[in-house]
Amino acid sequence: MRGRLVPATVPLARTKAEIFDDLVLDTVEGLERRYAKELAGVEFAVEDVPPELNVYDSDVLEDGEVPLARLLPGRPGRQELPPRIVLYRRPLEFRAMDREDLADLVHDVIIEQVANLLGVDPDELT
Repeated sequence: MRGRLVPATVPLARTKAEIFDDLVLDTVEGLERRYAKELAGVEFAVEDVPPELNVYDSDVLEDGEVPLARLLPGRPGRQELPPRIVLYRRPLEFRAMDREDLADLVHDVIIEQVANLLGVDPDELT
């Protein structure tokens, strides 16, 4: 038998990537409701794995030597780049025991990166 075992409209049909994206959106939407002005123009992105670099800058949130997220502060000027927070899905999934644990981890990582961007203590955002 080939093909889908579950219809596409059923929640079981969601991929890990789609579930992860939903977790990111839940946290980001909550933050944007409270900090709309401060987060205007900030982009949030998800990549499966971090790029291979020999050394990571201070803009990378790591667990051991594995990057979990990266804050790209943006560049004002002629070729303006907005601030961007990138989460790395696979390393975060690997550290979580279950979906609830993953949701907490994603929330904590986003809070940490937004706090770094805004220059505030992460406890102020929770």
